[in-house]
Amino acid sequence: MPRFRLGRRAILRGAGSIAIALPWLEIMGEGRSARAAEAGKRFVTVYTPGGTVSNNGDGENRWRPSGSETDWTLSPILSPLAAVKDKLLVLHGLAMRSAVGEQHQAGIIAWLTGTNQDGAGGYSQGPSVDQVIANRISQDKAIKSLQMAIRWGTGKSHGLLSPINSVNFEDNANFDPIPPRLDPQAIFTALFGTLDPATADDVKAKIERKKSILDHVDRQYADLSAKLGAADRMKLEQHLEKVRELEKSLDDQVVATPVCQLPELVDTSDYDPFTGLDSDDNGSVVNVTTDEAIPKVGKFFMDMLVMALACDITGVASLQWTDTEAKHTFPWLGLDQHHHYYQHDGGFRPVQLEQIYTWYSEQHAYLLEQMDAVDMGGHTLLDESVVFFGSELAQPPTHDKSTMPFLLAGGGAGMRAGRYLDLTGLPDRSHNNLLVALLNLFGDERTTFGDEDYCTGPLSGLT
Repeated sequence: MPRFRLGRRAILRGAGSIAIALPWLEIMGEGRSARAAEAGKRFVTVYTPGGTVSNNGDGENRWRPSGSETDWTLSPILSPLAAVKDKLLVLHGLAMRSAVGEQHQAGIIAWLTGTNQDGAGGYSQGPSVDQVIANRISQDKAIKSLQMAIRWGTGKSHGLLSPINSVNFEDNANFDPIPPRLDPQAIFTALFGTLDPATADDVKAKIERKKSILDHVDRQYADLSAKLGAADRMKLEQHLEKVRELEKSLDDQVVATPVCQLPELVDTSDYDPFTGLDSDDNGSVVNVTTDEAIPKVGKFFMDMLVMALACDITGVASLQWTDTEAKHTFPWLGLDQHHHYYQHDGGFRPVQLEQIYTWYSEQHAYLLEQMDAVDMGGHTLLDESVVFFGSELAQPPTHDKSTMPFLLAGGGAGMRAGRYLDLTGLPDRSHNNLLVALLNLFGDERTTFGDEDYCTGPLSGLT
């Protein structure tokens, strides 16, 4: 006799065709296979600078796991992720061939776009994959996509948006770079102000004032548009759309639920999110107090990111641990030089770099553990998400991009984690194929993404 199964979308119908949703029941599924056919619900990208360390001079690999696809051992740098190993999909061997341009700039631009840098000092020539996904799964959220960055705008960018530090690019005609949010206190208030009893009334009053101002701006734009030519009207309309998105988000106030809870507010008065404005090209200007606060602030950012997803404020989020310059110090690791110094400015320093990359793995583990602790009803927030960890290059001393240290996590769309894929033997190892596969996980059926010269179709093996 066939075993009775009940779908997760099952409802009870009462008199008058009233439909009442059921809670999650064990009979509705058997682990991740019950959700395998569904598109992914949430997408997160996490950027860390400078690639990784393949070996420290003793011949032992420091990042790449050992073993086979299902019987494998974490490397020293990835060892902090042991508690979430069954939620990881480690990818070794993909080449970021579309990263054509200035070595660091082209890498950070190509990571999520799969396109070449648009000339010297230019940006992307296409949208980033997170923005394409956001337009599919997050259009109806209060915030379509959330971009945040820690200790951002160091070195040559001097705290300003630049190809040196841009990860996210609009899915529009201009592929505009999206600046990340930097101020942790402002982010907390914007995301969770209505959940905090101490600030709720004040936040609601500010929201009403902002809505009034935006309504006035909207009318002014309409008047101006009538006086412009077609090209300028198009540019103005794109800008106005951003204003409307902001206005819409003000109406979507967060309501506490058993899943959606107010994150702990952290005192970040010792952290200057805009210290990059005072930076110099070579990193000699150091803000030690702000650098010392990076671990605390980073944890606060991750807590807010997790709750932004759990509260359904957004379905897409990006977190940058600084930029490609990475010209800040690591006092908590006993390292008083900036990251770029240890990469190659001061000569290749693999021992110090391994300290840094291992610390980043600890942060990745914290983020995944927090996502995995949110019960969405028989499965966790991490189980219905896809998290993509990446960098702008593979090898710091050579700027090589032929074996990128990419890491996926979660179980969205039935992605099969708990595995290590060595892809070095593939005839075409272009990372553009990975970007296509990620889009496919979210219901986008396209077969190419980014520069078609570097894309042969979706990478197989994720599900």
